[in-house]
Amino acid sequence: MTLTTPTRRHVLTSGAAAGLAAFGSARPGHAETRPENGFAYEVQRSDAEWRAMLSPEEYEILRLGGTEPRLSSPLVEETRSGAYHCRGCDLTVYESRWKTQLDVGWVFFQHSCPDAVLTGIDEPDPAEANEMGNLPDAKISVHCRRCASHLGHILIVRVDLLHCINGTSLKFVESGA
Repeated sequence: MTLTTPTRRHVLTSGAAAGLAAFGSARPGHAETRPENGFAYEVQRSDAEWRAMLSPEEYEILRLGGTEPRLSSPLVEETRSGAYHCRGCDLTVYESRWKTQLDVGWVFFQHSCPDAVLTGIDEPDPAEANEMGNLPDAKISVHCRRCASHLGHILIVRVDLLHCINGTSLKFVESGA
């Protein structure tokens, strides 16, 4: 019998797979309608209720997993002390002390508040294949753990692993306000 030492990649991918299996997919639009995924969100609304409370742009991002245009959110430049809440349910998901100012277009955080977000996998769209037929890499998506709203993605930016968040999915509340 031959024993092999697991590589770092094996440990990380099997850990990620186990985590996803335990929590199920956190994709908006699917979690509320698929109870077999084993996770019930505290805040659940019908599609009509979401559309009534969100602008078309907010709906596209929070419920359909869209991405806002680069540098379009005023929160990119926000430097005051405070907290960032999910636009879908007002859960505090990030704090300003964890924000990282970058000039690449979105709102970046080193991490979220404890127990505030869930992650999932955004599989690449076959329509995005390049001329060689290669698909882009899958992305780790970030969702509000209370209402399943899509917030953004976890990415390596320059050399840091960061939460790259759509400002449209957040509400900023200044400290003491």
